[in-house]
Order: sequence, then C-alpha cells, then structure tokens
Amino acid sequence: QVQLVESGGGSVQPGGSLRLSCVASMSIFRFTIMAWYRQAPGKQHELVADITSGDRTTYADSVKGRFTISRDNAKNTVYLQMNSLRPEDSAVYYCNTNPVTYAWGQGTQVSVSS
Repeated sequence: QVQLVESGGGSVQPGGSLRLSCVASMSIFRFTIMAWYRQAPGKQHELVADITSGDRTTYADSVKGRFTISRDNAKNTVYLQMNSLRPEDSAVYYCNTNPVTYAWGQGTQVSVSS
C-alpha cells in the first residue's frame, strides 16, 4: 500500500519561507506526475503545483513566482520550496499524484500570520 508522508510545515510570518518534503513509498515514483495540494478549512483540496517525470512543472496562478516544486527520484521525494508566504497560503499541504490516485497522507500544516 502506497504511503505519502509530508513534513516541513510550521508557523511563519508573512514574507517568510518554508520547504516541504514528501516521501512516497511507490516503486513507480520516477515515472509518476507528483503534485502538491493544499486544503484550507472548509474548502476542497486545491492543486498548488505539479512536476512530471521529466521535471516539467506547472503552478497555480496564486503561487507562481513564489513556490518551486522539485523532486529527487533516488529518494522518492518531492519538495515544495515556498517563499514570500502570505496569510492566504495557510492550509494543510498534501502531496499526491496528479490526478489523485492514492489515499491522502496526514499532511503538514502551514500557518502564515503576523
């Protein structure tokens, strides 16, 4: 059974940075489009960014120029570098495939406030 384990969240002030990590226990990781999603209270999961097996990336308009997704296939890990954080970025962040294939992990909480 595939497990997705996210980490790296925390509480920061506006303008701060965080780097999220997600380890995926799947044998086909290197061939899979991986993505970061976020869910704010009372809202559905929102696609934040994804990255193909060839390292092609796409981003939601709201995070373009501030967030960077990357992957390390040798470690079955996908990262999300988040800079210039805003209060509206506050949410629980999850990784999964795109489209979503596996059960959600526990996520990692990101809180941005002054």
